[in-house]
Amino acid sequence: MAAGVVAGVVTDGGSGAVVGPVGGMEVDVGPFGGLREQLLGAAERFGAGPVAEILGGLVEDVDRALREPLEIFPVCHHSPSSATAMARRLREKRPKVVYLELCEDMRPLLDELHNCTLPVALQAFATDLDGFPADWAPLSVVAPITEASAEYQAISYALTTPGVELVLVDRSTDHVFQWEPRGGDDEAAGKGKGKGEGEGEGEEAGLHGDAVGVEIGDLRPRFAELEEHLLHHGKVRHWSEWWDQYVEQPLIDADHDTYRQVLVLIGSLFRRLRPEGSARTTVDEDRERYMWTRMREHLASSGADPADCLYVCGAFHAASRVEEFGLHGATGSFEITPSTATSWQYGLIPSSHSAIEAQFGLAPGSVSIAAATWTKALRRSGLKPFRLGGARTRKTLAKSARPPAEPVPVTDRLSGFLTTAPAPDGLDEQELLGWCVDIVRLARKNGYASSTADAIAVYETSILLAGVRGRRRPTPYDFQDAAVTCIEKDAVPGRRDIARLCEILLGGDRVGEVGYDALPPLARDVLDRLAPLGLDLEKRTIQRALLDLDTDPRLRPCSDLLWILRRLLPDDVVRPIMGSRRLGERAIQESWDLAIGRNMRAVVELGYEGVTLEQVLEQRLRKAVHGPRATAATALAAVEDSLLYLGGRRFTDELGARAVELLAAERTVDDAPEVLRRIRRLLTHYQATAPELPEWCRAFVAAGYAHYCTLLPTAFTDDATGVRQVAAMLGFLLGMESLALSLGCDHTQLELAVQQSHPESPAKVALLWAAQTQLGLLPLDELRRRCDELLDNPLVVPSFPLYLSGFVQALEPAPALASLVVEILSKAFARLPDSVLLPWLPKLITTLKDHAAEMVPVLIREAGRTFPATLPALDSWVPPWSAPTSPAAPTAPVPDGGPAGALLASHPATCDAVAALLGLPPDWPTPAATAPGAAPG
Repeated sequence: MAAGVVAGVVTDGGSGAVVGPVGGMEVDVGPFGGLREQLLGAAERFGAGPVAEILGGLVEDVDRALREPLEIFPVCHHSPSSATAMARRLREKRPKVVYLELCEDMRPLLDELHNCTLPVALQAFATDLDGFPADWAPLSVVAPITEASAEYQAISYALTTPGVELVLVDRSTDHVFQWEPRGGDDEAAGKGKGKGEGEGEGEEAGLHGDAVGVEIGDLRPRFAELEEHLLHHGKVRHWSEWWDQYVEQPLIDADHDTYRQVLVLIGSLFRRLRPEGSARTTVDEDRERYMWTRMREHLASSGADPADCLYVCGAFHAASRVEEFGLHGATGSFEITPSTATSWQYGLIPSSHSAIEAQFGLAPGSVSIAAATWTKALRRSGLKPFRLGGARTRKTLAKSARPPAEPVPVTDRLSGFLTTAPAPDGLDEQELLGWCVDIVRLARKNGYASSTADAIAVYETSILLAGVRGRRRPTPYDFQDAAVTCIEKDAVPGRRDIARLCEILLGGDRVGEVGYDALPPLARDVLDRLAPLGLDLEKRTIQRALLDLDTDPRLRPCSDLLWILRRLLPDDVVRPIMGSRRLGERAIQESWDLAIGRNMRAVVELGYEGVTLEQVLEQRLRKAVHGPRATAATALAAVEDSLLYLGGRRFTDELGARAVELLAAERTVDDAPEVLRRIRRLLTHYQATAPELPEWCRAFVAAGYAHYCTLLPTAFTDDATGVRQVAAMLGFLLGMESLALSLGCDHTQLELAVQQSHPESPAKVALLWAAQTQLGLLPLDELRRRCDELLDNPLVVPSFPLYLSGFVQALEPAPALASLVVEILSKAFARLPDSVLLPWLPKLITTLKDHAAEMVPVLIREAGRTFPATLPALDSWVPPWSAPTSPAAPTAPVPDGGPAGALLASHPATCDAVAALLGLPPDWPTPAATAPGAAPG
């Protein structure tokens, strides 16, 4: 129906409907003609065409939704008024089919809700993606359910009443991400929601993780200026308070027709005032097409009578204007795309009020307040809600069932609701007094110096705030503000502030629990295998487990399982207090802090990956070594984890063979330090526990020797390659040379690689000298002389710390040089003047800290062996490098060299220069017979 200004209004005597000329056409506006006339008359006074179109469209949307043969029941998520209206309507209508706005592939999970304590969340989870970008993994969707919600009432009714079918009609989990914009507009599919009105507090706020949230009835203005206007004129701080004050409280006791019309009106208002053309608008409309398509398909296949059906959806979708809306809407214009090949896993995870608030952008405490309002409404009205309770409840409901109520003609309830002031609802003095007394008691327990005077002050301030804000009685939000003002004052003495204490008082952050029978097989297997610990692991408290593995060998499998959990789960789930697991170690006693109950979501998600923990770990290790970013270091880490947690030789050899492939394919040496550290540890383990090295170990050493020899000259000259990486390469080549040579490698390859290396940076130059010394290509005395020259050259002294860092890094491939490094440092401190030494010290310290932190302890131990142990001995101590050398033995006479020798002896300067280039002392021995005229030697 087109919306526009109506010039006149007439009544159709046949049907009683109000019709009017709109654009030359007669449009039936149903029983809401009077309201439409009033709204359009008001719009005319504004003189704006869009205002008239919006106001007229609101009435049309309400009339369209209520005329639909398939009854539409609009709801808002976690709304006590929606829950009470739903419970009343279900007992009156007794529908045989309930269509519910929820992901259709989650239907099997609903049968397990009777094993849970609400709130819990339905979850779909996928790690192996096919059809989605790889960087989206893992994908997760949650749909939280609380007892004070219309969807739970509908689910409970359908599952506990014989002959009732529950059909989920919303898009599948796969389509949630199919329709996700690939350009980064997260809001379109629910990402990015949450934390809009207040940050969730505490660990319970993170129970849903970063999953996409799906709920029935996300009813909130999508026009920022409208929400700001409502909050300002409503004299409230956030949207949750506005909704409770102006919608929940007036509708909590409303009849069915009034409730439906008001909710559709609000949904229509928010829909028509939203920004057009956004990605989220497209997703909303596609969801409505999807749901009506599924409902028509079910009606056609089942033959159900639409009069016996009930469609439960958000009020936003009840005011839909898509062509496919209704049983008589357009058909065939919307095609549901097939699901991708992604494998989805389903389960139930614990939820909490704070988790729901954090994910969906609600104010802290709003869901708890809604739960308290629901409980109060049930107590006041005597309404019996539907709850999942097993076979006994089914029999009771079967006996108490009565024929469906006859349809009642739709009448205009909106006009009276919008123009009539609510019935006076005086102050519930007893309730407010109880709140004031209890908050003072809680404040005392949490360290506040509160008294009876504070309770009186909170009482009076609550009434004052309610009056200032135009309310008939104080709401929980007024009470919370008054308590903060009167009690908290300047400081918070404990962990909880007054606002948090008010939330606890008004209902608290209720946390759900998934029952044992509703857990996936892996989670049940974990609880069964940890049963010998004698702890109730489903509790939400942190429990201490003490394991004496020698006294009680039955606990060793528990220890193995706990270490696997430690490897797979976040650190706060299982935390070792005493004990460790490393290669070559065997613990005698262990102590653990276990928080499995409060982190059951993480355990449940492991169940989506496999049946046992060992299977999950094996899959993850295999995926890690075959991933696009896998390196040789990654594969060696996987080999070590396989030895520590799985122990299977076949799988470990498979991972080791993959490590050889990755090492041979690498073109950089960024991970050389990690590779060296891990392969050394693995070789030590096998040499101590196995009769011979595995084939993959021998292949890895041989391949690494050839690989690093090839890359060594480039690494020395490449500025992007650090000194630590080059030192690790040399450590691999020199430390494992004997094993590599026994496997067929050639020592000449290493010598050639060193000789072809020509570094320019000081640290790498020092590293090269150390490698040449280790290989015998550079005498130790010559290396010492070069270091002395560096200290004597004033142009080189400022960069000497860089040379020193290279020498310290050289301790990795050449540990025998530790005494030389100590000697160089000692000479530097002894020779350099204070004007040079003092500015040089900070650079020296930072260089050692940044580039050779792990080698400094080696130097300290060597210095301890070199320097005297007592202070008196220092006075008479002579450094080993300064001790006088013993006199040289007399040299034997040198035979006459003939004319050539006489020529060289007559011009000694040339020979001295050549000797200096070769690093030889220019000492001339005494010849046996000096030629005539020759200069003596």
